Parts: sequence; structure tokens; C-alpha cells
Amino acid sequence: MPQSQGRHIRGDVRGIRIGVPRQMLAAGVEPGVALAFDAALDVLAARGATLVDIELPHARFAIPVYYLVATAEASSNLARYDGVRYGLREGGTGGLSEMYRKTRMAGFGKEVKRRILLGTYALSAGYYDAYYLKALKVRTLILQDFQKAFEKVNVILTPTTPTPAFKIGEKTADPLSMYLSDIFTITCNLSGLPGISLPCGRNSENLPVGMQLIANHFQEALLLQVAHNFEKAGGFGNVSS
Repeated sequence: MPQSQGRHIRGDVRGIRIGVPRQMLAAGVEPGVALAFDAALDVLAARGATLVDIELPHARFAIPVYYLVATAEASSNLARYDGVRYGLREGGTGGLSEMYRKTRMAGFGKEVKRRILLGTYALSAGYYDAYYLKALKVRTLILQDFQKAFEKVNVILTPTTPTPAFKIGEKTADPLSMYLSDIFTITCNLSGLPGISLPCGRNSENLPVGMQLIANHFQEALLLQVAHNFEKAGGFGNVSS
């Protein structure tokens, strides 16, 4: 890292305005996560940051929008992996259709297949306008909410997930529950904004809790600056001053 950039990232947070979408945090966030998140806000405020309540009214639609847009893109992009032009090829004696079927059955895991099926449905005739096109319009509204918020604040702070970390594989049998864990993070994907997640504490069962910082386009250095300050103050990382 160039020395000038390092000095910028190591700057303090005095005067930085941090947006907090209180309404978005009101439902679904587990108490242990809420406590750790509030403690993180206190740490940043104690170091001179200003906390500002903001609204992201369309963020509550982020999960259905994301899992329409992302699955439609997956369906379209992965269509090329048919065993002829790209990727794995599984043979057979039943002709081209059998080769396509075996190739895609062998080449994709359960979650990828699920997303291809959902995306193909959303893009199919009669459903494109009702699902995919409408999701794109709401995606624009989500970005507009962020742009309006950034007129008042420098960065936005949310939990990373509404629950503490869960065990590997714990929710693979319940994909909807896994998708709901993405409510805070997928807003970055939809809006194209830079975000960073970092530890902010543990709940009563000693499970790790994370927080997410989001900044406007091309403000990655500001994200690292705030994150660096938080880690120094909270002791959640071996960060030297």
C-alpha cells in the first residue's frame, strides 16, 4: 500500500457522519446481535463520529429483488455450460438431449441448480414483466434510497447478519432461512456500493457477531479508515496504530 494511502486509512473518525437505519433493524435482529451492534455504535461515537438516523424504505424488499435478479443472471450466464461450448461434458448413447441433461446434472450442485430453475422461471414468457422487470425497478429504488442517505452521511452501519454465525451446513436443508440471513449484505450487491464486514463482538453464547459498513461509490478508503479505527478502539483485530 502506498504510504499516502496508509496515512489516510489511519486517520480518525472525528466528524464522520454514520447513518443508522433504525427502522430496518427493528424486526428480525436477534437480541445478542442488537446489543453488540449498539455497543459498536457507542465505540464509534466515543471516538468522535456522529450517529445519524436514516431511512432506507425499500431495503425490506432486498431479498426478493436479489433472488430474482441474481437467479435470472445465473440462469442466463450458466446456459452456456451445456457440455458443447464450455466446461464439463458427460457422454451417453441417448443423443444430444441426454448429453445436455447428464452434463448439467453432474456439473452443478444443488444450490446452483435451484438458482437456475428459479431464474429460468422468472425469465420465461409471461413472467418476465411480472417478476424480473419489476425487480429491476425496485433495485433502482433501493439505490436511490442509498444516494439520498449519502446526502446526509458519509457511511452507513448495519449488522452483517440478523443472527450470530451458525454452524457450517446447519441451514443447508432450509435454503429460505439461509437467504433471509442476507438481508443486510445483499443491498450492496444490488446497489453496487462498497461494503466491509468486520467482527463487533459476541452474543451470550460466545458466538461471533459482525457489523457492516457501507459507503458511496469509490469511497473504499473511507470504509477502511472507519474499520481500522473501530478495530483499534474495540480490540477486535490485531491492528497496529
